[in-house]
Amino acid sequence: MTQARTAIITAAGKGMGRAIAQSLAADGYELALMSNSGGAETLADELDCVGITGSVTEPDDLQRLVDLTMETYGRVDAVVNNTGHPPSGPLLELTDDDWLSGLDLVLLNVIRMTRLVTPIMERNDGGGIVNISTFSAFEPDPSFPISSSLRAALAGFTKLFVDQHASLGIRMNNILPGFIESYEVDDENLARIPTGRPGTVDEIAATASFLLSPEASYINGQNIRVDGGLARSV
Repeated sequence: MTQARTAIITAAGKGMGRAIAQSLAADGYELALMSNSGGAETLADELDCVGITGSVTEPDDLQRLVDLTMETYGRVDAVVNNTGHPPSGPLLELTDDDWLSGLDLVLLNVIRMTRLVTPIMERNDGGGIVNISTFSAFEPDPSFPISSSLRAALAGFTKLFVDQHASLGIRMNNILPGFIESYEVDDENLARIPTGRPGTVDEIAATASFLLSPEASYINGQNIRVDGGLARSV
């Protein structure tokens, strides 16, 4: 009997993270979920998997999540690094603490998780990592200065990682959502979207499921926009 694939998902209690968990569960994955609100534990009960309450900014919580996954399932095949939004505001009014909290929230969380799961994936002969980034990683948006800056750095980390690990069967890709229904979208931003509507959490989840599937085995180190045509660069 083939062992089910196992996925770790952070910030899984609501929004995109919750939708991704539901999508991967439908794909047959065993799941280990975490969120800082307690929602991941509630969802874990619904999906018959394991979940903890913790923060992606706390290395000990990430370690607990990986340890729980290994104790429960004995393997890690996939990771979805999802998180919240860092502080926003006028560029030069953001404090050092704002920038440092953003660093923990959108970049170091991925690096720390990747350190933990890569040796496991190497023993499994491969695996997939998907990071939830933002449309503004390559077209910096003044409304999201910390996110724009540090998620551009995440793209650089992703390229460096796959240079060293693609030959081992490990893939890492970033999803770049535009304005998604799980956050309020005002009329000004709605008018920027060629599609004329926010994206749905299910559209993000479907993209994550595809990127972790065997059908996406030759997609590696990429930044996949799911933004309704919002980004203008080619």
